[in-house]
Amino acid sequence: MFKKKSTLNFQKKRKRFPVEKARYLLILFLETALVVLLSFLTVKAFGMQFDIPGGSMEPTLLDKDVVLLNKFKYIVFSPEKDDIIVFQPAGNLNAKTSVKRVVGVPGDKILISGGNLYVNGTRYKDKAETEPMKDAGRAKTEMVLTDDEYFVLGDNRNSSEDSRYETVSNVKKSEIIGKVWFCITKERFGFVY
Repeated sequence: MFKKKSTLNFQKKRKRFPVEKARYLLILFLETALVVLLSFLTVKAFGMQFDIPGGSMEPTLLDKDVVLLNKFKYIVFSPEKDDIIVFQPAGNLNAKTSVKRVVGVPGDKILISGGNLYVNGTRYKDKAETEPMKDAGRAKTEMVLTDDEYFVLGDNRNSSEDSRYETVSNVKKSEIIGKVWFCITKERFGFVY
C-alpha cells in the first residue's frame, strides 16, 4: 500500500557558515569604527570652538568671534612667534581663558620702551596693526624668558591684559590650550594669522 515517508534524512547537507560574508561584515564594521574614531579625534584636535572674550585682539579678532583651535600642534611642536594662542593663566585662578599673540619665545630678551616692543634688542615687527603701548608694565626693564616661558600680547595693545601684567605674566606651555587657526564667524570667515 502506501509507504510512509520518513522525515529523518541523514543524507541532508548541512548548511555551511558563510565565512566570506562574515569576513566582509567584520571588515566593514572595523572600517566604520576606524572612520568614526578618526573623525572624533580630528574634531577633538582641530575643531574645538572658542568664543573670543572682549576686544583685546582687535583688529585681528573681535569680541564674540568664534574660532577653531588646533589642540594637537603644541603636543608635537612648541609655540612660535606670531601664533595666536588660547591659554588659562595659572597664576590667576579667577582669570578666564585668554587669547593673545605670542611675541616672545624661550630665551628671548623682552623690553618695552617708548611704546615699542623690542625682542633681543630689535624692534618687533607686528603682524597686526598695533598702536604704541602706553604702559610697559613688567617689561619696562629687560627680562629674559626661561626655557618654558612665552611672552604674549593682545593686538589691541592699550586694551589688553597680557604678559605685561602680573595677573597674566609669562605663559607656560602647560597653560596653553591650543592655537587659533580658523575663524568661523561669517564676517571674518577664514584662516587666522
